Amino acid sequence: MSWVYLILGGLFEVGFASSLGKAQQSTGNEAVYWYGSFVICLCLSMLLLIKATQELPIGTGYAVWTGIGAIGTALVGTLYFKEPIDFWRIFFISTLVLSIVGLKYVSNT
Repeated sequence: MSWVYLILGGLFEVGFASSLGKAQQSTGNEAVYWYGSFVICLCLSMLLLIKATQELPIGTGYAVWTGIGAIGTALVGTLYFKEPIDFWRIFFISTLVLSIVGLKYVSNT
């Protein structure tokens, strides 16, 4: 169950980073809602990380959590914020994915 918490926490990390990006593009009440979404996603992400690392090693948990957040945020940036995508971006995202899989493989939990 700790891996489920960790994956969900990573997805909420993508949510808080994306909310922050949308808040910066918005004005008025819309920006307030996006900042509210940022705070909610941030809190949920941290709570799920705490829950996951009660059973997983902190190094593995934190690396996977940040990896999911980084990969997801890079994908959201490319798909929704129209950030450029090139060979090196894909290459380094791929190395993150391989690293996360490797950490899962060697963590024994």
